[in-house]
Amino acid sequence: MTIRVLLADDQTLLRSAFRILVDSEPDMEVVGEAADGAQAVALTRSEQVDVVLMDIRMPGTDGLAATREITADPALSAVRVVMLTTFEVDEYVVESLRAGASGFLGKGAEPEELLNAIRIAAAGEALLSPVATKGLIARFLAQGGDTREATAAAYSARLDALTGREREVLVLVGGGLSNDEIADRLDVSPLTVKTHVNRAMAKLGARDRAQLVVTAYESGLVRPRTE
Repeated sequence: MTIRVLLADDQTLLRSAFRILVDSEPDMEVVGEAADGAQAVALTRSEQVDVVLMDIRMPGTDGLAATREITADPALSAVRVVMLTTFEVDEYVVESLRAGASGFLGKGAEPEELLNAIRIAAAGEALLSPVATKGLIARFLAQGGDTREATAAAYSARLDALTGREREVLVLVGGGLSNDEIADRLDVSPLTVKTHVNRAMAKLGARDRAQLVVTAYESGLVRPRTE
């Protein structure tokens, strides 16, 4: 099945380059281009989009607001948003994940990385590189203590719904491990891990794996060491 891609960026030249790259692949096609967030939302609704490559900074409605609107719409629950950033540790990275993005990609990424990102997002996986995850952790640690405690308390009831194994898997997901790596760590099959991940997502109301990472840190279940 062909992956239908929407390009949302205010730079025409960049959109053109992405279009040539995406349209060169047999399993994906560009179905629309947007120069701002409002256009991105409208086209996502009208063009049966699978994956949106969304620039964070755009005039008018920015990428964050557009992503929130897309992910809040039940009719667009299958749409995945990959945020495009100038740097992987962009100041808005955490906000983009909270808004419902499936991950993020630096604009300087290699062509193969971009294409792989689209396929990963379309498959419902999270796009969180080690560099990006480290930046994500740093942003959470920079939050005030009172804010972190209040947020963690709000997650308490939902975490109680998890089984011991699901909680254990959530911790490992928050640590950036893949299903195969978690399977090796727990001595179970990758399919079993995937089942636990899916159940945790359902119980926690997470759209995808990226949202599980956010939950792991905001709930206080994962507390990274400061160095």
